[in-house]
Amino acid sequence: MEDLLCYHCGNHCDNQSITIDDKYFCCNGCKTVYEIFSENELTCYYDLEQRPGAIPQEIQGKYDYLDNAKILEKLLEFDAENKQVVNLYIPHIHCSSCIWVLENLNKLQKDIIASQVNFPKKTIRITYDSKGTSLKEVVLLLSAIGYEPYISLEDYELGKNKVDRTLLYQLAIAGFAFGNVMFLSFPEYFEVNEFWLEQYKYIFRWLMFSFSLPVVFYAAKDYFISAYKGLRSKILNIDVPIALGIMVLFLRSSVEIIFDLGTGFFDSLTGLVFFLLIGKFFQQKTYNFLSFERDFKSYFPIAVTKILPDESEEIVQIYELEKGDRLIIRNQELIPVDGVLIEGSAKIDYSFVTGESIAVKKQSGDKLFAGGRQLNGFFIMEVLNSVSQSYLTQLWSNDVFAKDKDSKFTSLTNTISKQFTIFVLSIASISTLIWLFIDPSKAMNVFTAVLIIACPCAIALAAPFTLGNLLRILGKKKCYLKNAAVIEKMAQIDTVVFDKTGTLTSTKENKISYEGIPLSKTEKVVLSNAVRVSNHPLSRMLFLWLETNKKQAVDSFEEQLGKGIIAKSGAIELRIGSLALVDAENKTNRIETAIHIAVNDEYKGRFIFKNAYRPQMKMLFSKLATQFNLSVVSGDNEGEQVYLESVLPEKVQYLFHQQPEDKLNFVKSLQDKGQKVLMIGDGLNDAGALAQSDVGISLSENINVFSPACDAILAAENFKDIETYLQISKKAIRIIKYSFMLSLCYNVIGLYFAVTGQLQPVIAAILMPLSSISIVVFTTVMTNQLGKKI
Repeated sequence: MEDLLCYHCGNHCDNQSITIDDKYFCCNGCKTVYEIFSENELTCYYDLEQRPGAIPQEIQGKYDYLDNAKILEKLLEFDAENKQVVNLYIPHIHCSSCIWVLENLNKLQKDIIASQVNFPKKTIRITYDSKGTSLKEVVLLLSAIGYEPYISLEDYELGKNKVDRTLLYQLAIAGFAFGNVMFLSFPEYFEVNEFWLEQYKYIFRWLMFSFSLPVVFYAAKDYFISAYKGLRSKILNIDVPIALGIMVLFLRSSVEIIFDLGTGFFDSLTGLVFFLLIGKFFQQKTYNFLSFERDFKSYFPIAVTKILPDESEEIVQIYELEKGDRLIIRNQELIPVDGVLIEGSAKIDYSFVTGESIAVKKQSGDKLFAGGRQLNGFFIMEVLNSVSQSYLTQLWSNDVFAKDKDSKFTSLTNTISKQFTIFVLSIASISTLIWLFIDPSKAMNVFTAVLIIACPCAIALAAPFTLGNLLRILGKKKCYLKNAAVIEKMAQIDTVVFDKTGTLTSTKENKISYEGIPLSKTEKVVLSNAVRVSNHPLSRMLFLWLETNKKQAVDSFEEQLGKGIIAKSGAIELRIGSLALVDAENKTNRIETAIHIAVNDEYKGRFIFKNAYRPQMKMLFSKLATQFNLSVVSGDNEGEQVYLESVLPEKVQYLFHQQPEDKLNFVKSLQDKGQKVLMIGDGLNDAGALAQSDVGISLSENINVFSPACDAILAAENFKDIETYLQISKKAIRIIKYSFMLSLCYNVIGLYFAVTGQLQPVIAAILMPLSSISIVVFTTVMTNQLGKKI
């Protein structure tokens, strides 16, 4: 019988009876999966990889426990308004076709809204409509197509974070093979003719061939896979010359022993892979340490208002929260932990979690999930679980918030590595052709040595280690960047735009006075509780100034960005904010920073603010003015312009009466002129401008408000260091370029000896990881030196 392989999973078919569309399958399970893909027009799955699937297992009744509400609650990340989110560990994820089909689950099940694969962790985050399907049905679907998730109620977290030891196994096999091949090669090295008899020579050579097989087909497989995927996508990645070098060494050595032409280069081959993997292991260990330190120690500089037992309020860091604590969540604040709503009503935007901005209404007793944003009014909640830093970090970095500006950005490494790979392949080909005419016996050695010694691994390491270490250092200095690419973008900035209120001004030292008809005690209580709900800097200042301890529920609350607040409590309706919102007739709009107030449509007066600017503002602007174009935008009137012009450099541009959309349009107008814009705001009225800018920094003053639109969060106390951060980003790029130059020096020297035929492949294999390690040490030391300057 002809040896048949299953079209879906690649296993041998015991018979030819299970077939469809002229394709053979080993079992009805594989055939069913093919039919599912075919019916949903997903057969492109098989174009990405040959036989990528796994045999679906019989799972009847296996997941019935997922119908249990208590068990379901433990597994779900999010559950509200018919939307549920679950993160599942799937061990079988192994290739691009796995990613493709798993991220197209919505085509197999219409009630699955979105699915996102984390390939390194082998997890999938699925958002689905719980009204139309259930977690059990989702798991059954995954299992039916050969991607059964690993679910253990005791070891669930362990399963998700399961350590992948593949690299360690590959390194062990390569090291074992390299040692034995070198040992078997000694008789040839030392020409021990007394021992190297004809009957032993062939045995030793075939043993070396045998030892090389697991090295090439297992230990080095990742290089071939990466190179193949790159070429298939018409991209010359850094693994192309490595894979080519390994393949040439193996084929040349195999030909030599098969036709008895020589002993081959199995020592160089196994040595090359072994030293490559040592460099890769060192890189992985170091980079994992950097990433862990950032996730563990560096957290958003946000805090939350905690209600103490005596009913007083205290601002605390969110990682200090414990189960049972009571929190106040104000308008536009982010819910930092899972909890239960115990007082007030909530209107929650869960776009941080689901990507959908449809508001969800919650009442007392409802469960609330971390990542939701309160849109209207305030409420009091009780904490169910302590804060999960990594979870909120994941939400902030969610691909849901990826913008066009990220897709258009090309990193320095990608630009250079592509050109470098082309250069290496050209040099290798040209030098080999020349040696074919000079000395054909050395041609293959030259080709292999060039590919190995000129491997751009060091170039690939320079940026990740430089930017990754700097990400960690900046986190320690309370500047929290969304990802390493932000540093590269900051280095290109030539224009800085500042919001005024809450950014240039401080909320702690302002002077407030009241002009108008005195407010009654009841009106003051309602006013205090209305501004208590808002997170606008002026509202926070006014709340602290009023010092009204009496708490009173606000029946309705509406905050119009850039305008003010409309609140109602009992028979009293307040309009608080701009003169336009209060709509006072025959009142002159004086040039001042003020909050106007009307009670039941009767104009009462205004609270006048004498802004207290940050003490480091003048010094910061003086430093920035020598290198950047500067602008100040504000929703306030021109009342502070004269003062600002007297203390800030002449080149600063001022724009007042700016609504949120005006700020966005101003940033866009600068970008249309070719300028690279950094926007610095307080994250409230500036969300649009932060999103539009090339880099958006949200300044935080211990308020639990920031936006996924921003690229960085900066503690207000470090406002003075903005210029330093910009300079450090430019120096980081300089370090990367120095690393490239250092790598180039290695390559030029190595290429000279390789092209001239003086360098054996095994020596090249030793030198290459040493160059990579030296780049890692250089970038780490230099970035640590940069960190000391902050």
